[in-house]
Amino acid sequence: MLPVAILAGGLATRLRPLTEAIPKAMVEVNGEPFAFHQLRLLRRHGVEQVVFCLGYRGQQVADAVGDGAAFGVRVSYSFDGPTLLGTAGALRTAAPLLDGDFFVVYGDAFLDCDYGAVERAYRAAGKPALMTVFRNNGQWDASNVEFREGRIIAYSKAQRTPRMHHIDYGLGVLSPSVLDGVPCDRPTDLATIYERLAASGDLAAFEVTQRFYEIGSFAGLQEFQRHLNGA
Repeated sequence: MLPVAILAGGLATRLRPLTEAIPKAMVEVNGEPFAFHQLRLLRRHGVEQVVFCLGYRGQQVADAVGDGAAFGVRVSYSFDGPTLLGTAGALRTAAPLLDGDFFVVYGDAFLDCDYGAVERAYRAAGKPALMTVFRNNGQWDASNVEFREGRIIAYSKAQRTPRMHHIDYGLGVLSPSVLDGVPCDRPTDLATIYERLAASGDLAAFEVTQRFYEIGSFAGLQEFQRHLNGA
């Protein structure tokens, strides 16, 4: 199974004041940091290596998770430094630790899907990147993907159209080559990379049928709590 990069460096402003002193990955759900739930999920799906991409108060995550042995995975850490690099910048910094193709997930996402099937689809597609998509129909967040006959026709967070019924599920697979040219001294968003790849036809797709959960907002945090409790 490919290694996983977890993007967990953001400021988590939507969860203030909860995140004034802790990063989002350390927000407790059922008495444990969200990162613990996420790592156990990844291990359950066969993942063995994880790299946390950290920024805001990131050392707290490293102190809590350690080498990952408690979760059955090998964990290492990549830090942005004094300037937050954005999601793509963080991945470029972490790439040497990942040593080749890798999954990428967001540090506030709980994605219970078939990671093995996603990896197989990526390899079969022969493209430098893959985005998982979910038919959202605007239900849990704003749809941002036009997906038809197994292909991503268009992707944009800023310029949504009525033809967009799917959403970026939050799990991708990348070749390090797609990060070539990402600057090391200023923030760059992964969405920018995805948009460029989609426009050039170089972004493969895999449709997921299991819904996503996230803790990026108080509403999402409460919904994930209900999910864990079987509500």
